[in-house]
Amino acid sequence: MQEGVISISNLESFDELFESYKSATVLTRGEKAQKILGQLDAWCNTIEGIQQIYERIPAMDQAGILKDTPWENPSRLVPQLVNGTYKSGHPNSTYELLSELRMLALARGKIEASESMKEEAESYLQEALVLNLEFVFNEPQEETRLLMSEHELKKVHSLFGFVSEQIQLSKVKAALVEELELICEQRPVVTEKQRRIIALVKEKIELDPNDPADTALLAFQRSIYRPTSGTVDKTFAEYGEYLNGLKETQLETEAEQISESMLSYGLVSTYHATLLLFLVKEKKYDLVAKCLALDEAGVVRFNEHQEFVCSIIADVIHPYNAQCIYGLSKTLENGVLSRTAVRAGLHNLLTISLHPKVEERIIKSVGSSTSAVSPKQYLIGALLRILGQPLGVGQGNNPTCQSARGISMWSQHAPAKLIHMVHSAAVHDDLSFRFEGSEIKYSESALGLVQKLDHQLDAVSVTLVPMLDKIYNEMMRRASGRGEDPHKWVNPGLYGQWIQIGFASAYDYLSNAIVDFDGFLRVFYGMCHPEYNGGHRLVYPNPVGIFITTAKGEMLGFHAISLLRVEKDPKGEERAYFLNPNNEGRQNWGQGITPSVYGNGEIHGESSLPIHQFAARIYAFHYNNLDAASKMDKIPQSEVDTVKELAKESWGKSYIWLEFKKQW
Repeated sequence: MQEGVISISNLESFDELFESYKSATVLTRGEKAQKILGQLDAWCNTIEGIQQIYERIPAMDQAGILKDTPWENPSRLVPQLVNGTYKSGHPNSTYELLSELRMLALARGKIEASESMKEEAESYLQEALVLNLEFVFNEPQEETRLLMSEHELKKVHSLFGFVSEQIQLSKVKAALVEELELICEQRPVVTEKQRRIIALVKEKIELDPNDPADTALLAFQRSIYRPTSGTVDKTFAEYGEYLNGLKETQLETEAEQISESMLSYGLVSTYHATLLLFLVKEKKYDLVAKCLALDEAGVVRFNEHQEFVCSIIADVIHPYNAQCIYGLSKTLENGVLSRTAVRAGLHNLLTISLHPKVEERIIKSVGSSTSAVSPKQYLIGALLRILGQPLGVGQGNNPTCQSARGISMWSQHAPAKLIHMVHSAAVHDDLSFRFEGSEIKYSESALGLVQKLDHQLDAVSVTLVPMLDKIYNEMMRRASGRGEDPHKWVNPGLYGQWIQIGFASAYDYLSNAIVDFDGFLRVFYGMCHPEYNGGHRLVYPNPVGIFITTAKGEMLGFHAISLLRVEKDPKGEERAYFLNPNNEGRQNWGQGITPSVYGNGEIHGESSLPIHQFAARIYAFHYNNLDAASKMDKIPQSEVDTVKELAKESWGKSYIWLEFKKQW
């Protein structure tokens, strides 16, 4: 029998158990209820299981399955509490699931209720859905990944997938717009989440172009489905035929409209690929530059490398692989394609044959196999996106923040090295690094952090991450047992020699305590705060370790990010701008610490916090140990005390604090 399929015997067994529950005495009723919940918990990690539970909800509700629980009265339930309850696990998560299905049954009249209660239930579910889009699209946030088991994630994803098919979304349009803006402002390399939201809106909500409230959602829809006046009521194939009959001025209008659409949200339409390929074929190079939405510097570089760029377009881009157009545009603007080694590496990739296992991972990542686009085209397309959008790299639903951070760093500061790694990995399904004079090979390394890769990644990441994860873990193993944080040696070994030799850690491995936090903060401020370091800027991304905390400020675990820059925001506040590989727009780290992704001077892909709030969550970073001593005394004690209080009252409660001074 297939996994997740409920057999007839299981259904009969449950129905017998339920009949026993209904006839139970007060003394045995609680025990039998727990058996029912256990059976339901085993069912509900598939849509089919949720359907079976939903069909039985009226009977279970009438029998009082939620009686004497916090979910007893549906009119008193609060949608904002749903997320936290699911994270608490079974049995609370199973009660919560029953409550949501009861709300759906109330809204649909399967359970008798007043009209006002039906409306109340519908509104409740609408709000709960929007507050839990991470479950709808199976893209859990960092806190969620740390708290929930794989079974619980499947269970809640199945529930919200089922509920989203049943309810109207017309009353949550503003929340959906906010979610789309949060995602698109980050310009992630993988765009499936925002595309699924836009498709969901198109399918479930009737929008009125004369209603100002609907304008934003219509704009998102047009960016994908109808980006120009010429694309209206045409498939991308019909659009290709339509282009043959246009004059030069009409083609220019199409190119301008489609490029403006792409720049608005970083989303590329299938029509864009059709137009770009047509212009390349017709050798209308001025319009190719317009179609790519290039700035002045990008146009100069396109003209310089015109033949090479057009060959890349012809060989890689297809309507089903159109998103890489945005990446290609940005690689021209940021100058990456002007590097001889980069062009040589891309040229070489066009000639390779992919290893079957790599092809298999890429096909899983794109969701299907099509003869129109080869795995190699997807791979090179993803590489263009990463080279153009290095801050858009994400880890997906994987504990691989170190690997995602590395891919982003190499894209910015060692792009030819990244291309070489992709080449080796794609051809051989293997990768090797030099670490402290020895070679570490993926094929010869033990298991890494990832036991089962989530393939909701770009094609470069699914190629490299399984290998980087194992190699990173082997480096950590070899560097362990030295009495200090192994990252001191592993970060330079993995990422490259631009990582500073000095390493500051607030956590002492030998005493399992936080030691000399004051000194730690003084080194950090002296390294990166312009007011205390002579106005110096960070040259390279700094691999920083942070404590992940809940919305209550409670310690959850550790996370790898990159500190990119420290500058004043538009309001004049000193702010830390960083890469967070989890691509999360909506975060709450407790104590009012809520990283933002736009509106505070962020470049696409950056998160940011006021510098003192950022400092209150870090535990490790690299620095120039020749500079540190001369700057530590410049930091006011009041600044140190502010940060220290935030730290001690959050993650710091999990540790002993020792005050003796360390030698930095």
